[in-house]
Amino acid sequence: MLFNPRAYFKNGALLAAIAAIAALPVLAETANFGTLTLSPGFGAPTAVLRGSTGGSYSLSAIANADRHKNKCLGFATPTPDHIIVLQQKFSKLTIKVNSGGKDTTLLVKGPGNTVRCGDDAGQNKDAGIVDSDWQAGSYRIWVGTLEPGVKSNYTISLQE
Repeated sequence: MLFNPRAYFKNGALLAAIAAIAALPVLAETANFGTLTLSPGFGAPTAVLRGSTGGSYSLSAIANADRHKNKCLGFATPTPDHIIVLQQKFSKLTIKVNSGGKDTTLLVKGPGNTVRCGDDAGQNKDAGIVDSDWQAGSYRIWVGTLEPGVKSNYTISLQE
């Protein structure tokens, strides 16, 4: 007999299991340095994240410009550095990078593919974003540098 239904079912089930496992990375959001969940009134007065730069993936491949026409600059890893989950809408949110004065950039991609990008904040070379109307949902954050592959430790502070 050329066709064995039991062998076909076993192989089909195996292929289905492999396909399901292969799809997991697409379904599960992962970040290089973890996920933080926030609600309005979080911490006093800021939440802090830690990570390091060092990728060579151009952030302009994600978006050339953000919703305010700011250019999205820098190099990071293809995987976001952090994921922030906002449990409710925030009327205003400030995100600041502190790398000790290195030249950092930020890209934040949120619900509905809304993009916010930041470069130098004031006279500091570290990136920052101050914006309003942050909808509830998941935000992927990339911290980049203007030159690919530059390694630098940083903290990110978030404030309402």
